[in-house]
Amino acid sequence: MNVIRALLTTLAFSTTASAATYYTVQPGDSLATVAQKANMEPATVLKLNGLTSTTLQVGQKLNLTPSAFAKAAPAKAQATVTTPTAAPTAPQTVVNAPKTPATSAKPVAKTSTAPVVTPSGSSAYIRSAANRFLGIRYVLGGTGGRGIDCSGYTLQVFRTLGINLPRTAYAQWRSGVAVSSRNLRAGDLVFFNTTGRTASHVGIYLGNGMMANANSYQGRTVIEPLFSNKYWASRYIGARRVLS
Repeated sequence: MNVIRALLTTLAFSTTASAATYYTVQPGDSLATVAQKANMEPATVLKLNGLTSTTLQVGQKLNLTPSAFAKAAPAKAQATVTTPTAAPTAPQTVVNAPKTPATSAKPVAKTSTAPVVTPSGSSAYIRSAANRFLGIRYVLGGTGGRGIDCSGYTLQVFRTLGINLPRTAYAQWRSGVAVSSRNLRAGDLVFFNTTGRTASHVGIYLGNGMMANANSYQGRTVIEPLFSNKYWASRYIGARRVLS
């Protein structure tokens, strides 16, 4: 299996006549893992390709030529913001306790249209559920112990609360009821536009300005600031409540 995986990684790299090296994004890749394969910092990959988002798409070609970095056009000012190089001011709690991968859950009609009552709506109760899946590495399309993406993370957390969410961030954006940013409370789903399309990223608000999410830049599920982080604050589009 390791030999096959190494072969696929090798095939993902291509070299042009000008000696420029390109990498084709594979299923399960994240910015962090691609940068590691190229022996680069994630911020270098972002600037080298003029990217303003840390979200990668399967099949996307990335320029990973080290010598080209010096010739690359300066990244947009926004790119500096997109990389959460400014570490969160609040401490992060990481619990390496991934669950066994579960089969993808089908949306439940009642869940996607109205809030659901849970045994407890307290901040501590929500944070405890979110903590169960912290520290899992980010994998695009992942929903279990081997890797997880943003909507896979929210799906698993809410499943422990007895709620079946739709699989994708966009479908979750259509669940529950809309909530104003002034009325956010622990357990609300918070959504962001990170790729130019509505609701391309989702996290869970934990209260006190913090949220839990599967962060593709950091390469794992983390707790971090929401509105005090310029990257997330500038891409925030709204929240939905599925707990009451």
